[in-house]
Amino acid sequence: MNLRPEEISAIIKEQIKSYRSRIELYETGTVILVGDGIAKAHGLRNCVANEMLEFADGSVGIAQNLEDEVVSIAVLSDTADIHEGTEVHRTGKVVSVPVGEEMLGRIVNSLGVPIDGKGPTNAKATRPIESEAPGIIRRKSVSVPLQTGI
Repeated sequence: MNLRPEEISAIIKEQIKSYRSRIELYETGTVILVGDGIAKAHGLRNCVANEMLEFADGSVGIAQNLEDEVVSIAVLSDTADIHEGTEVHRTGKVVSVPVGEEMLGRIVNSLGVPIDGKGPTNAKATRPIESEAPGIIRRKSVSVPLQTGI
């Protein structure tokens, strides 16, 4: 197979035209302590409260206690593969779960992912897991007392 210089040049030019660089930047930290479902990580300076964090093994956690140098993370899965030195990175997203009529009667995990075998929820909206309650004026008044049996 002989290629002429013009053909090689055309192939290289086409490759250059179609090239798309894809750079992903993550702020990463390192786990310094793990125990009782909590991981402490160093190096996540710009992390925000309730931000979803992802560990190197793919498991996730929620940023809870934000200190100057250390972030406490509530791990939402088994911590067997998370140990001192494990890399953890920010996702830039506050933990949100699906909400709406589509969620009625569904069994979901702590992140709103269905575990009842009925397929996806097809929820049209999500809300942060921590949100401000409606003001007292916007709330509906209690018309029927809650019977607790006590």
